Amino acid sequence: MLKVAVVGASGYTGVELIRLLIGHPEVEITCVTSRQHEGLPISRAFPSLTGFCELVCESLDVDAIAAKSELVFTALPHKSAMDVIPGFLAAGCKVVDLSADYRLKDQAVYEHWYQEHSSPELLAEAIYGLPELFRSEIAGARLIANPGCYPTSVALGLAPLLKYDLVDPSTLVIDSKSGTSGAGRGAKQGSLYCEVNEGFKAYGVASHRHTPEIEQTLTVLSGSPVLVNFTPHLLPINRGILSTMYATLRGEENTAELIGLYQSFYGKEKFVRVMPSGELPNVAYVRGTNFCDIGVVSDERTGRVIVVSVIDNLVKGAAGQAVQNMNLICGVKEQLGLGIVPLFP
Repeated sequence: MLKVAVVGASGYTGVELIRLLIGHPEVEITCVTSRQHEGLPISRAFPSLTGFCELVCESLDVDAIAAKSELVFTALPHKSAMDVIPGFLAAGCKVVDLSADYRLKDQAVYEHWYQEHSSPELLAEAIYGLPELFRSEIAGARLIANPGCYPTSVALGLAPLLKYDLVDPSTLVIDSKSGTSGAGRGAKQGSLYCEVNEGFKAYGVASHRHTPEIEQTLTVLSGSPVLVNFTPHLLPINRGILSTMYATLRGEENTAELIGLYQSFYGKEKFVRVMPSGELPNVAYVRGTNFCDIGVVSDERTGRVIVVSVIDNLVKGAAGQAVQNMNLICGVKEQLGLGIVPLFP
């Protein structure tokens, strides 16, 4: 059994990791940490775990955690993660980091959008953990930078078009919507029930921190620099992301041809489902799962393509993808622990 720790277990991503790992046949959770709930069973923070996980929350002691763990999930805020990850690696642990601290390869770009980086020497080593696109690089790595939720939905939605040079990257416009769990479990005025219910708003316009991550990944896929207009919105739902992407086609591909391309590109992927012609994805049909559903339409009148992708922001956008990456770097079947039928209704 692979011994794993969840560092930062009392947030939404933390509890989602525990939920998935409990059902993983090759994993034993040996440690969970929480500053807020130290000394209390994790089920006190999340009653949903009662009877499934009664581990007592510990303090964040790198040496103590490393002594009983082979792999560590760091579900910590930005900056907090980079303060402890070098210690885990030095102790021989593999790390799947769910913060943004190692996603951006350029230190200057990271520091422009976030803060000073305390371990930039690890940026080149960290592998961007989007398995459907970078599987060969992930296998055998010791540090995985788990992608952000918005960037996951965008990269999977646009990858076939950019890889095959079917669109003009300079025309990309990305419009995304997320459920409120994406803002985390901490009390914030903007995510209070009365602030969100019966509302729908844009935020972080031309300034969201996921923008450089999106551009970095799309640049890799395109082979040339990509800049995008990215606008996120807040939906009055608990979980889910829907991204709608627009671009000008270089050719005259119709909808059936584009759907065929996507089906071929993702044909062997367990967690990507391409919608048939006439159907588009709905966040309700991926809830609680590691799936990304994608729909594509050619607007022959304007010469543009519209791609719609949906994920559960807490699973494929965070914890589920982290487990998928763990499976890859530890050499077990990639789908283990993730064979979940979507919750509906």
